[in-house]
Amino acid sequence: MVTEAGLPCVKAARLHAEAPISVTELFTIGIGPSSSHTVGPMRAAYRFVESLDPARQSQVTHIVTELFGSLALTGKGHATDSAVILGLLGWQPETVDPDRAPSLIENVRRSGRLMLAGCRPISFVESEHLQFRKGEFQPMHPNTVRFSAFFAETQPFVQQYYSIGGGAILLDGEESANTRPSSNIRQPYPFTSAAELLAIGRRNRLSIAQIVLANEQAWRDEPNTIAFLDRVRVAMLASIDRGCRQEGTLPGGLNVRRRAKALRDDLIASGAAYNPSHIFEWVSLYALAVNEENAAGGRVVTAPTNGAAGIIPAVLNYYETFTVPASREGTRAFLLTAAAIGSLYKKRASISAAEMGCQGEVGVACSMAAGALAAALGGTNEQIENAAEIGMEHNLGLTCDPIKGLVQIPCIERNTMGAVKAINAAYLALRGNGTHIVPLDTVIETMRQTGNDMRSQYKETSLGGLAVNYVAC
Repeated sequence: MVTEAGLPCVKAARLHAEAPISVTELFTIGIGPSSSHTVGPMRAAYRFVESLDPARQSQVTHIVTELFGSLALTGKGHATDSAVILGLLGWQPETVDPDRAPSLIENVRRSGRLMLAGCRPISFVESEHLQFRKGEFQPMHPNTVRFSAFFAETQPFVQQYYSIGGGAILLDGEESANTRPSSNIRQPYPFTSAAELLAIGRRNRLSIAQIVLANEQAWRDEPNTIAFLDRVRVAMLASIDRGCRQEGTLPGGLNVRRRAKALRDDLIASGAAYNPSHIFEWVSLYALAVNEENAAGGRVVTAPTNGAAGIIPAVLNYYETFTVPASREGTRAFLLTAAAIGSLYKKRASISAAEMGCQGEVGVACSMAAGALAAALGGTNEQIENAAEIGMEHNLGLTCDPIKGLVQIPCIERNTMGAVKAINAAYLALRGNGTHIVPLDTVIETMRQTGNDMRSQYKETSLGGLAVNYVAC
């Protein structure tokens, strides 16, 4: 079956099943520019090499990587090629130094040799060993990467992975992106829908944040979860700070100039820090700063994706800067609640723009941030669910059509819009009593159906919309 544009109509199988999802899966500290096209392929390459025992690693002559679907069509703009090289070298998104990464990649390209897992040199001819299979879609998922390790005397070892959104990956044949078997996870308050989540809260007189915190003990004790949340907060605020200090032009050829530093300087010079009418300009600045960092390949928090990485940090910083009384407990409730909402989208739909369009990234992040802010400001579970519903309802149908496959236009500004919309959604919900017509579960299902119905050229392929109507002069 093909679309009207002649593209394969890939409707991904439900690779995101019912396994429990931890807050550590919704928020990961990595590098830009894309969670599904950079972080995911890097993890897949690292895991592929890890699956080769040392004896087999020593016999590898070369590795061929094949990128399919959206990874092939927009991989160059999303640095998928660089991510694969770094993963084969033995780096992970959490450990690689973004400032050092370009020299590591350039050394491989210049020498024609790749230090497999940082230990063994193998041949690497990029034109032969890293193939962008444009126009070829695999049936299970539009973000597919296949690795083949070749040996002198034995058959190649082949594995295929799917980058399912937010940096999560699945090996072909797996049912869950969890690294631990789901049979080992015993949560005290499991939920797979917003309706179940609200019922658990009413029955046990618990907030959504308290439910998530209790469930996290299936993986680790409470102090370690709190420490993780605090690290995420620090990393989010650091990405805002670094983005506000950098100048210059973003890579990729569009010649997009960074604007965050100049905007910050103008706001400070005008005394806007003390003027309530400029609050949304500050919020836009926060989101702009993070996504400029992301587009430059800098360190950001995948929240829940890189393309939408600026929304939750911007709204979190709004809470800490402009609301009274903000507290560390409120920040933790913010992140825990956002994780609960994000897990619903992962379980019941997808957070991959290659499947859902940008409604699955910016829309989901807006929904998460709206519910999270409502929680931090003392909202009831019903008001939180209402805020999350509002946040997504007005992002339904949002397409993903990045110019030149770069996470720059319209992606950077789109995060500023998503952050402001999330704050608006939270306050609309807080002014009500939580009663509303359309449940969050219905909106999530609508997003899923809309994503499935959306034509492929509007789902991170850069074959439609702004990506083709923009003409470079």
